[in-house]
Amino acid sequence: MTGDLTVTDVQTLNLRTMKHVGDLEPAWSPGTTMSFDIGGGSFTEVRTDGGITGIGPGMHPMLLDSVKEYLIGKSALQVEQHAAALNYYVPNLKYQGIAGVDIALWDIVGKAAGMPLYKLWGGDKDKVIPYASMVLLSTPEERAAQASSLSAQGWQAMKVRLHHETIAEDIRTIEAIREAVGDEMTLMADGNQAQSSGDWQPGVQWNAQRAYETASELQDMNVYWLEEPLTRYNYDGLAELSSKLEIPIAGGENNPGVNEFVQICEQGVYSLLQPESMVMNGLTNLRKIGVLAELYGKEIVPHHGGGNIGVIAHMHLVASWRHAPFMELLHDPPVGHYRNKFSIMSNAPEVDSDGFMSLPQGPGLGIEIDPDLIMKN
Repeated sequence: MTGDLTVTDVQTLNLRTMKHVGDLEPAWSPGTTMSFDIGGGSFTEVRTDGGITGIGPGMHPMLLDSVKEYLIGKSALQVEQHAAALNYYVPNLKYQGIAGVDIALWDIVGKAAGMPLYKLWGGDKDKVIPYASMVLLSTPEERAAQASSLSAQGWQAMKVRLHHETIAEDIRTIEAIREAVGDEMTLMADGNQAQSSGDWQPGVQWNAQRAYETASELQDMNVYWLEEPLTRYNYDGLAELSSKLEIPIAGGENNPGVNEFVQICEQGVYSLLQPESMVMNGLTNLRKIGVLAELYGKEIVPHHGGGNIGVIAHMHLVASWRHAPFMELLHDPPVGHYRNKFSIMSNAPEVDSDGFMSLPQGPGLGIEIDPDLIMKN
């Protein structure tokens, strides 16, 4: 380790798009499109006087001056202090905020220690189980075919979106998958009812009765969890639903505050927590939710991390936690294949034929950005 590793610069670097793969309409945002490319986007870089540079997900350029004003000249190793201060000085911007800086600082800490982050945090799992998280709200037949294909490739788990016009079509989706692959795959289901901070969002909206009836049916079909079946802040309704069922009710991806998860745990809102570093301003806050989950006897499976560098950060967290059984990986091939978003890395991990993903063994995050994609400013 070299001194205090004083921060000398913070940058956001753009990446060249090599190929547009296609667009999908995400189930959680009907009427919009989600683009999948080879390359593209941006990443955050934090440089130090010790020659160690950390990387993180891209940050909106409008935040850069505020981050520089606070961070330059300070030790990169004081991550807890920086997380608290940046939470105050810089507005929270989901998926384009200071999570990129926080992750980059942790990358520096791991590199300074010469250890992968999961080992730095005391973890002993050198591989994790990713679940294929679907993007589309699709037909029962297509999802059954997708499950068969994934199972043949070795995938161990799959999450489907369930908010069709009728409960019957939702249930038929799970039935069709079970008919196709039996119990060979772990299945999860997502109601996507907590996208809005209020009580309205596009698409089919569930009431308490539909949530209960759906959960009861899924419970009988051995579905691992039902995710966000009611609006985000309907804590009383979610707690009541959780108390009536054995199937875990999961959620939390859009909850930005540590205090919100304290309330979620105290009220018994969710049995399984799914915080998102790109919503909570980084790993520093997300690690606190891991401790909270353990104290309350809950499992934790972080949300997808934005698809690229954030996924790698979550991968290290999952490998460091005893109560994290899976890692979410957006994967809805061919267009929504996880490798498309991983393409910005020159040494990206891959899902093996047994359905595991091995942890990068380099220090810090253990991954590098493909230098051929970095655009010159």
